Amino acid sequence: MKVILAGFNVDLDALKEYKKKDIVLTPESISAAYARISRSPKPVDSLRQESCEEVAKARRSNRTIIFEMGHHSVAEHAVFNFDIIGISRTAIEELEKFRLCSYTEKSQRYVTLKGDFVVPEELANPNLIDDYYDIIKVQNDYYKYLYKKISVRNLRRSSGKAVSKRQEKILRNLAKEDARYILSMATQTQVGATINARNLELMIRRFASHNSKEINELGKKLYTLVHKIAPSIILFHKANDYDQKTYPELQGYARRYEVTKIRSSEQRGRGDVKLVDHTPDGDAKILTALLFRVTNQSYEQALRFVRKMSKKKKVALFKKSCERMELYDVLLREFEFTNLTFSLIVSAGCFGQLKRHRIASLTCQGYEPELGLTIPESVIQVGEEKEFIRIAKKSEALYKKIGKKHPGVGTYILTNAHRKRVLLRINLRELYHISRLREDPTAQWDIRDKANKMSALANKVMSITASLLGGKSDYPKIYRAVYGKNPKITEVPSL
Repeated sequence: MKVILAGFNVDLDALKEYKKKDIVLTPESISAAYARISRSPKPVDSLRQESCEEVAKARRSNRTIIFEMGHHSVAEHAVFNFDIIGISRTAIEELEKFRLCSYTEKSQRYVTLKGDFVVPEELANPNLIDDYYDIIKVQNDYYKYLYKKISVRNLRRSSGKAVSKRQEKILRNLAKEDARYILSMATQTQVGATINARNLELMIRRFASHNSKEINELGKKLYTLVHKIAPSIILFHKANDYDQKTYPELQGYARRYEVTKIRSSEQRGRGDVKLVDHTPDGDAKILTALLFRVTNQSYEQALRFVRKMSKKKKVALFKKSCERMELYDVLLREFEFTNLTFSLIVSAGCFGQLKRHRIASLTCQGYEPELGLTIPESVIQVGEEKEFIRIAKKSEALYKKIGKKHPGVGTYILTNAHRKRVLLRINLRELYHISRLREDPTAQWDIRDKANKMSALANKVMSITASLLGGKSDYPKIYRAVYGKNPKITEVPSL
C-alpha cells in the first residue's frame, strides 16, 4: 500500500510570499483565521495574514477553539488530498464509509485488471497463504478467460453491422464489468480522496481501532503524512474503547437471539429489495413542506390544508414545484421531508456503487455466502455458469477455513458475486438522485435493477411526489407523461 499526500489547501497570499519570507505553508492558518471571524472585528484577509505570519500562534488558537471550546467545524476549513494506491476492495469499503469526504476510485468496469491483489498480514500460516495464492490465481485466470469469451459474444451480437471503435470499446467494457464478478475482494485498487481535517481525525481514530491490519496501516500512513503539516487539528488519533468495543459487545449481547436460518427465497435472490419503513402519508408531508416554505402558515395549518385538498389539487401543487425543472436540476429541499428505508441484498459488485451515495443512512452486515451469488446473465449465455459457481464455491471453502482462525479476514477471498444485507434509509430527494443516475441505460445492470425496484416501491407509497422518478435518458418521456408536454432542455454551454 502506498499513500501520498497529493495536496492541501493553503493561503494564497502565503503562497505568493513563500519564496520571499520564512513562511510555513499549512492549512492550519486558514482554519485559525476563519475561527476568529466570529470574535474579531478585523477583516478576514487581515486575520489570514496574521495567521500566516504567526503559525505557532495560529496552531495554539486552533487547539483552543477546536478542542477546548468544542468548535470542531473550524477543522473543516483545512482540506487534504491523498493518492491511495494498492489498497484492497475490502479496505476501500471501510474508507468510503466516511460520507462527508470525496472519493474517485479506479473502476473495474473500465480498466482491464492485471491481477494485483492484497495479502492480509493476518495470514501468517503458510498453508493458508498457499491456498490463498492458489485461489486468487484461479480467479484471476478465469477473469481473463471470461473477459475474452464475453467480448467475443458481445461483438458477434453486433455482426452484420459496422462497429465503430467507440462501440467496440463499449462492448469490451461490458465484458469487463461482467467478468469482474469472479474477482476477489482482495483485488487491488486505487483512489483519490479529498478529506477535511475534522473527518480525517475521525477516520484515523476509527482506523486505529479497527480489527484489520490493512486498515490500521492505512490510518498510520494518513496520520504520519498530516501530523507534521497540521499538528493542531489532528489530535485525537489513537484507538479508543468506544470504537474498538461497542460493536463486538453489541454482537455478543445479540448472539443469543441471533437468527441463523436464511430463507431459500432469499438465497435465490427473490425479495432482494424491500421497503421496510417509510414516512406515513409521504405525499402530504412534502406538499405541506412546500406550502410552509411559501406562506406564513404554521406546519399544522399547512398540513390540515393539504389533507383537505382533492387529489387533483395535490397533483397540481406537485407539478407546479417541478414544472421548470431541467435534467441537471435537483428537486427542492422540501422533498427531503419524507424518508424511505429499504432492506437490500446486494452483491459486492453492486455495493461498490451503492456506497457512493453518501447522503444517506447506510448500514450493512458482512458478506454471507449463504445468501448465494449474483451471476451476470452474460456468464450464463456463454455457458460458463457451472464453472463460475465452482470457483465461487472453492473461494467460499477457503473463506470458512480462514474464518476459523482469523474472523473477518476470509472476506478478502470472496468474490464480487457474493452478497450481503444492507439497510438504506434515504429521503425522496436523494432517491431522485439515485434514480436519475442508476436507472439510466448507461448505469451498470446490477445497481440499475436495485434502483428500478426502489423507485417502483416508492411510487406505491408516494404516487404523487414520486411520479417523476426514472433514469435521466427517460426523463423527457416521464415528464411528458406527467405534464403532457416536453421539458425544457438547455444545451451544454461550449467552452
